[in-house]
Amino acid sequence: MHNDLDYLHRAVQLAHEARQGGNLPIGAVITLDGEIVAEGKNTIWAPTLAPNRHAEIEALEALSPGLRARAGEMTLYTTLEPCMMCLGAILVYHIGRIVFGAYDLRGGASCVLGYMPPAFERIFADVKWIGPALPQVCDELSREVTELVIERQRWMGLG
Repeated sequence: MHNDLDYLHRAVQLAHEARQGGNLPIGAVITLDGEIVAEGKNTIWAPTLAPNRHAEIEALEALSPGLRARAGEMTLYTTLEPCMMCLGAILVYHIGRIVFGAYDLRGGASCVLGYMPPAFERIFADVKWIGPALPQVCDELSREVTELVIERQRWMGLG
């Protein structure tokens, strides 16, 4: 039987694959009944610029439509605390549990908990939110994400 750290380590592998592909090192895995049912990795920069292609969104979109009715039983594992866009998507899908590896002090959504519109707060009340669950590995990925984003913003003349 797998445990949370096994699935987070798989998300870390996907994060490394994302980095190798020229993207931010962020990975995500969705499980149901102890099995991986979807995976995603960040693809916002390559092969083409697509700012919405976060790892969590990629994993959610990879879910089989036939499994979506059981989303409340699923766990989404991600190397980095979800951003507001990803948290919104996770809530719309009604994923029951979120396990993240490291805090995202620059863009993580935990700062909005308790301040979301009532409909989202009601959905979130049913979500089990766990993290940081693997900071010894994922904190370094988080630092790398921040550095790469700042570098890219400077390159684009935005920072």
